Amino acid sequence: MATAKLAAKRTGLNRRFSWLGAGALLVLGIGLVALFYGSAIAGYAAAGTGYGAKNACSCRFIAGRDLNSCKSDFVPGMEAVFLSEDADARSVTAFVPLIESQTATFREGYGCVLEPAG
Repeated sequence: MATAKLAAKRTGLNRRFSWLGAGALLVLGIGLVALFYGSAIAGYAAAGTGYGAKNACSCRFIAGRDLNSCKSDFVPGMEAVFLSEDADARSVTAFVPLIESQTATFREGYGCVLEPAG
């Protein structure tokens, strides 16, 4: 009887350590991906958000379409780019969560212009 309880207790500990090990491997994997591909991911995110903000701003404030329909104009591979609108400022912000964000604002006579970074 005592042996069965001890075996059950060890099994619970083994499960806990296996979850910790899996979590540690996941964190290590994400860290390695960020180390080797971080600059490429940041570059793609910057290009995608700039393209998305400019085109969605033009779609929304020049063509007069709904912001949700503007997302359909994106090229394949831009699924990670999200849009938000500020109707009062007449601007659209495109962002990749935790990585990059860019805003384009409609200016009379110029159309939609990307805001300076920073």
